[in-house]
Amino acid sequence: MQIWSQASQMAAQTPEERNRYVDFLRSISILVVIVGHWMIATAYVVDGEMNAGHLLAGRPQLHWLTWLFQVMPIFFIVGGYSNAVSLESAKRKGVGYGGWLSARLNRLVAPLLVLIIAWAVIAISMMLFGARPTVIQYVSQAALIPTWFLAIYIVVVILAPTAYRFWRRFGFASFLFFAAGAALTDVAFFEAEMRWLGWTNYFWVWLAVHHLGFAWRDDRLGRVAKRLLFSATGFAALWLLTSVGPYPLAMVGSPDPGLSNTLPPKITLLALGIFQFGLLLSLEEPMRRALNGLRLWTATVLINSMIMTVYLWHITVMVIFAALLYAAGGMGLGIEPGTSDWWWSRPVWIAVLFVLLLPVALVLSPLERRGRPSDAKIPAPARQIAGAIMICLGVALLAMYGYGGGPFPRLDLASFSLVIVGSGISGLLPKFR
Repeated sequence: MQIWSQASQMAAQTPEERNRYVDFLRSISILVVIVGHWMIATAYVVDGEMNAGHLLAGRPQLHWLTWLFQVMPIFFIVGGYSNAVSLESAKRKGVGYGGWLSARLNRLVAPLLVLIIAWAVIAISMMLFGARPTVIQYVSQAALIPTWFLAIYIVVVILAPTAYRFWRRFGFASFLFFAAGAALTDVAFFEAEMRWLGWTNYFWVWLAVHHLGFAWRDDRLGRVAKRLLFSATGFAALWLLTSVGPYPLAMVGSPDPGLSNTLPPKITLLALGIFQFGLLLSLEEPMRRALNGLRLWTATVLINSMIMTVYLWHITVMVIFAALLYAAGGMGLGIEPGTSDWWWSRPVWIAVLFVLLLPVALVLSPLERRGRPSDAKIPAPARQIAGAIMICLGVALLAMYGYGGGPFPRLDLASFSLVIVGSGISGLLPKFR
């Protein structure tokens, strides 16, 4: 296949000094997220009515699985490593903050814009064909769930140069600074009932996790034994927080709608990241040797070449496929979720969705590989940051409320406008460069 041949050529040209395990973990973590979303989402047709839900709701015996499938900490750690490498490269080449930020934003926002615009068109089409507003909101909100990650990751990228200088000067003390901020925020959240303050943990928790990538880049985690001890410490902290402390076991969702480890983030996600990261890092040396093999490395290169596209579109593909099955009389959707027959059907369900996702990825992934034109003027950093913050706010609101919903009339229009105008201000739209 041509795309495999192209990926193989790219893989063969990889510099020897590149840490291929970073790319491998990035690709695996995103694939785990995709499979996890496809597995826990339940679409069940009873008496001609669609009942969509969440497998973990009401099934506490499955909550431990989220310790395996919640791998967003790994993606932030890998992001920290990659941002450190790119900042070092920019410094050697004499590229300033504006040029560095422009390249990072272009890679992240270009595929995001297509999804946001596509769902605006889908929502309008559904409205014109008489779909109920609640249905439009539900499906768009579900499809846009993956975008929450970019809303916070873009902020982390904006702060990455400052955070990296902080790390290089203070080392692990800088990591402990953010970890302490996360812990104190949780104390205020639980003990002082300052629930509003919990939202600042999007800053404290994810910057602390991102710092672990800096530690990896600087080889500050020592040999395998030290890495396993690091992992064991994270596991022990996570076990204590969820068994003795007030935190739920599930790292995704929660049986209590008022309490979640992710909305807003809690220090449990940092403990989970330490546990997962130390364990995975203990496998670095054998995995780097394995990735010297062209076939495994080619597969890694191929996945990474379309990673944002498959991540952003995987729920959209599932939503559209389930809608088509429902329109066809509920074909394949009559198996009760959680039963043995349902579990046996999951491999087929996931395989079909991967087959449907592949052509979408092939068509849309060139957007994330396309760089800015060499002659394009780079906007001032302040302008890029202002536009990026607008994008993040608009994306966060759309991920939370979808199209057609929210506490205020036409919030979706305002959120969509924030994304588009912010992209223009940041110089990410050709006409505004």
